[in-house]
Amino acid sequence: MNRKLSRRDFAISCSATGLSSSLLANLQNVHANWIDAPKQTYGVMSGEVTFDSAVVWGRSDVDSRMIVHWDTDANFKNPRRIQGPASDALCDWTGRCILRGLPSGSMIHYQVTFENSAGSSQPIVGQLHTPDDGQKDVYFAWSGDTAGQGFGINLDWGGMKIYSAIEKLSPQFFVHSGDMIYADNPIPAELTLQDGSVWKNVTTAAKSKPASSLDDFRGNYLYNLLDSNVQAFHRSVPIIASWDDHETTNNWYPQQSLRSRKDRDHYDATEFGSQLASRARQAFFEYTPLMPQASGERRIYRKFSRGPLLDLFVLDLRTYRGPNSANTQPQLDSQSTILGPEQLAWLKNSLRNSTAVWKVICSDMPIAIAVGDSMEGKNFYEAVANADPGAPLGRELEMADLLGFLKQANIVNTLWLTADVHYAAAHYYDPKRSAIPNSFLPFWEFVAGPLHSGSFGPNPLDGTFGPEVKFQFAPPAGSKLPLAPSDGRQSFGTVRVDAKSKRLTVELRGLDGQVLEGGLFTLDPQSNSNG
Repeated sequence: MNRKLSRRDFAISCSATGLSSSLLANLQNVHANWIDAPKQTYGVMSGEVTFDSAVVWGRSDVDSRMIVHWDTDANFKNPRRIQGPASDALCDWTGRCILRGLPSGSMIHYQVTFENSAGSSQPIVGQLHTPDDGQKDVYFAWSGDTAGQGFGINLDWGGMKIYSAIEKLSPQFFVHSGDMIYADNPIPAELTLQDGSVWKNVTTAAKSKPASSLDDFRGNYLYNLLDSNVQAFHRSVPIIASWDDHETTNNWYPQQSLRSRKDRDHYDATEFGSQLASRARQAFFEYTPLMPQASGERRIYRKFSRGPLLDLFVLDLRTYRGPNSANTQPQLDSQSTILGPEQLAWLKNSLRNSTAVWKVICSDMPIAIAVGDSMEGKNFYEAVANADPGAPLGRELEMADLLGFLKQANIVNTLWLTADVHYAAAHYYDPKRSAIPNSFLPFWEFVAGPLHSGSFGPNPLDGTFGPEVKFQFAPPAGSKLPLAPSDGRQSFGTVRVDAKSKRLTVELRGLDGQVLEGGLFTLDPQSNSNG
């Protein structure tokens, strides 16, 4: 039986060997310091990378202080030392350290330790790449959905190995499009698959039930960080984190009555979705490398610039939405919104002011894919679409307003990236095919995922905005869903903007990192009066 050696056990063991009292005292002090010194068991990560700054994340196991050294030299010949925040129980011993004054267009190597009076943790080294002035290509990856449908860390299968496939491609950053965890999906020890084989999971107490308390949500993030593929990925690839529903609970919205749901017994006295989301949001900010905002606001929608070639606009389709419904309201109001007036105004203004060649909108949900909400009722919808190809209604009104604005302001070269539906697809939106012809500019939407969850789909496509399926990678017809990760229907996407031609290439890739047949798309930039 393995167990931790206590100080008392250590003293008894040493005394039995006949060691002198002075030597025994010294050895006891060394052992005590080793026990009390900080340890890092969940790795490090970085994110929010700008031309001259980045956020580095780490976690200790005891009260301590985070220390980061960084250098452009991998051997740390001239390191800069940054003293980070105190790590204690109030933040679940997590820490985020902001690196400033970074050189643009450079590979930055960093080293994270935690220190207290008993000593220092073993250092963990990571790296990140700052953007430049457009002289080099921009190359990144995106996907979503990790540890859903009970598919956790299967050591016999190799763990969450799609993260290793992404890491090997060396993207400059990764956009996680939401469902970073499945707080509402327990991870059992075993799952019997369709072919009769058994999927075996690493299990933890936090993943034994749907998350309700703050510590439950924290434990969901810690579970994913147990995986060696995930840890290696985070050491090499900075992330831009977003969220969707499963960071809280399936299909949640702020006004949702948890007491009326089929799974209400999991949530004790929690009455509304907004109350549960408050705990989920705290854990999300503790366990992702998000830049603290000056106002103290915990806002998830934000913009990132990667130089003159690319701007990214990360959306939050959860926090400001109205209730899930049949989604057929005839007017845009608090009941039919999904972005909300403030976020919509921010997005319009940010897009108008962007001078980048490409404007990539990172959404946690797709536009035209009909996503039902069985938690609420028959024919209720969870995303933008309402499965009616006619004129915009419900949340489609807000999307029509945004698309109309883009045409009126002559904002071209917009691209949508998303996940959520557990299959990969490429959709071309043609205003001539839509229910509102000539009211918007044509655009592309690319869907990827899941990273490491059950595979579903494909879902029905709503024709309101004229989408056409140009590519699809989903479970075969007649499959008993969900398919396991071992069935090979996991996916992610990569995007490259060529510095010389300004062309943008999207590659939809499978579990092994190879481009899927038919999954390569090259887009030429259009002229743009905004630059």
